[in-house]
Amino acid sequence: MTSEGTFCLVLHSHLPLLAHHGRWPVGEEWLYQSWAASYLPVVATLRELAAEGRGELATLGITPVLAAQLDDPHCLRGVHDWLGGWSLRARSAADRLPDLAAHEHRVAAAATAEFEAHWCHGASPVLRGLRDSGAVELLGGPAAHPFQPLLTPRVRAFSLRAGLDDHALRLGSRPAGIWAPECGYAPGMETGYAAAGVSRFLVDGPALRGDTALARPVGDSGVVCVGRDLDVTYRVWSPRKGYPGSAEYRDFHTWDHDSGLKPARVTGRRVPSHDKKPYDPELADRAVRRDAADFVDTVVARLRDLRATHGRPALTVAAFDTELFGHWWHEGPAWLGEVLRRLPEAGVSVRTLRGAIDDGLVGEPVTLPECSWGSGKDWRVWAGPQVAEFVAGNATVQDDLLSAVDAVVPGSGPALRRDARDPLADLLVDQALHALSSDWAFMVSKDSAAEYARSRFATHAGRVAELAGLLRDGRRRRAARRTGHWADARVPTFGGIDARDLAHP
Repeated sequence: MTSEGTFCLVLHSHLPLLAHHGRWPVGEEWLYQSWAASYLPVVATLRELAAEGRGELATLGITPVLAAQLDDPHCLRGVHDWLGGWSLRARSAADRLPDLAAHEHRVAAAATAEFEAHWCHGASPVLRGLRDSGAVELLGGPAAHPFQPLLTPRVRAFSLRAGLDDHALRLGSRPAGIWAPECGYAPGMETGYAAAGVSRFLVDGPALRGDTALARPVGDSGVVCVGRDLDVTYRVWSPRKGYPGSAEYRDFHTWDHDSGLKPARVTGRRVPSHDKKPYDPELADRAVRRDAADFVDTVVARLRDLRATHGRPALTVAAFDTELFGHWWHEGPAWLGEVLRRLPEAGVSVRTLRGAIDDGLVGEPVTLPECSWGSGKDWRVWAGPQVAEFVAGNATVQDDLLSAVDAVVPGSGPALRRDARDPLADLLVDQALHALSSDWAFMVSKDSAAEYARSRFATHAGRVAELAGLLRDGRRRRAARRTGHWADARVPTFGGIDARDLAHP
């Protein structure tokens, strides 16, 4: 069968680093819900497809900050307890909601079995297995998910190196591709990517004026950007519509508050929660097959149009947050499985980003503008007037960080690695990276747990200011006593954090 073209599925997994306390709507509940409802079933789906002999199924971006949590012993114990609680909640609803309780208990049991069979030692062995089987390509990224265009070049380069080093420590090799946080880009960043060994990264479609049919070298850097095809991606989920909003699927926002289960189907966009119809798994299964068929038809039509326009086989990239599949959209993992089986049957090659580039689906060089995948496709979410406090605060954090590191860490050169690591400086760097996370500005811009975001930023930025001042003043004993009280941050989060790598040349 002649290939209609190439399809790349890119999934980006990210949650901010969560302190070891708290419940919904903040704290570890975020992590455990996404782990149970998305990461476990999505990985199980990919493993099942790989066992059928299918390769190059998806390109997975796992941010270092999430990878740290998925390997953390505290979080591993916590999610296992959470899975047990999920089963108990399902049983508690058996008298009032017997059909829903039975369905929910089956899903919880499957998630628990998946965790106990594959995840007890963390995510790293799971991801290594998928990668080594040829099922997926893994993407890396900067250490704590910063909006890179707003970082000084020195901090930006360090953050990227630290994230890539952490990926290599956990997964055995440094990734050649990254999903840049928020797809944020400023002209010239490709030079830093090349210096760090990054050869490909993702941008949003408008950065390429919608011409996403081929990967494109950025200037003369040799680094290739790949554009998200919004015409295809938005078929699944857009700011206004998408398959998860169909009437048959489970409604995310309607709760049975006694059990914490979700008893209703979407029913209709304007139907109030108390009028929504009961969730019916069989009805949802039929909708999964219908929407998978529609998506495959959409991909085939798109690739045929692109071939006609460009006179050569083309590429379409659909890229999503992993948490859409299972967490936000209960039926999402089943839909993924249907799509990845049906696309080859329709004559579409399914490839990773690396595979598509190796196949020669690369066009002429391009000059990229300032861009992101946020509202307006510019920087307004992370640098607009509503988050001016973070822009100013981030500048202060970077000034404090660099001045302290330059004061206490030897400069670069042959002598650098002969000097012992400075654990206080390492901890300062770690706290600064967390303060610089893009999540805090995003939460405020989108009014999603805004006060939590402000509190977290204030905590990290305050620690940086205090510790930097103590280190500059040579008050190391006082600094050690103060950091000893940071119960959630006594050691750096990332295995690759080494303040000597940030020392001024």
